Amino acid sequence: MLDAPLRSEGTAPAVPRAAATELAVVVPVPRGLGARCTGVLLSPWTRLSLLVALLAAAAGCVLLFEPQRLLVGGWPPQLGGVTAAAVFAVAYGLCTVAFVPRPLLNLAAGALFGSQLGLGAALAGTVIGAGVAFGLGRLLGQDALRPLLRGRLLTAADGQLSRHGFRSMMAARLFPGVPFWAANYCAAVSRMGWTPFLVATALGSIPNTAAYVVAGARASAPTSPAFLIAMAAIAVPALVGTVVAWRKRNQLRGR
Repeated sequence: MLDAPLRSEGTAPAVPRAAATELAVVVPVPRGLGARCTGVLLSPWTRLSLLVALLAAAAGCVLLFEPQRLLVGGWPPQLGGVTAAAVFAVAYGLCTVAFVPRPLLNLAAGALFGSQLGLGAALAGTVIGAGVAFGLGRLLGQDALRPLLRGRLLTAADGQLSRHGFRSMMAARLFPGVPFWAANYCAAVSRMGWTPFLVATALGSIPNTAAYVVAGARASAPTSPAFLIAMAAIAVPALVGTVVAWRKRNQLRGR
């Protein structure tokens, strides 16, 4: 008779504690203004807007400063040799991020530095520009754009770049049918890794870049064999790339 009250008295306080624990877990903790602002600033669409603003500003700087004037005025006389080529490579890379066409920059490299040094500067600038564009696209644009990859063509292109990154980027660099900036940002949105992207860019850009650099270096002698061979090396891959792109497009439509 005496045991029952003792047990009920000992277990009675345990019920409110359990209920209080459950309520403490369920009740949401209000977020502060700083946390909300941080979440908005780091959201995918905010970062994508920042990327668009950066690219627009870069394109505006190109229109304002007109780097193509180097083809007419030449390189500043206080810079020469390897130092000038290194500065040109950095400027080359930044110009490609701002959508300056690479053929124009390659011609300028050949005209300013000759075939050998110009080719080295152009290739270094190509890798720099591709790396900057890939990093910007991966950091600021991938999270917002990946959910928009719908449709047969976009899904197939994303799968090709993600699963066969090195091979796909080699093809894009060897055949000039895909714009340089478009290949950079498409690769950044996909799941391609950094190493296959940069290595394929460096190797795949050699033939086309060399052809334009030699053409720029020998532009003063348009009937020379070197100039004619360079022009053929530019025209033939462009034609082949057009045919391959047309056939690939028909194959993707047929799936």
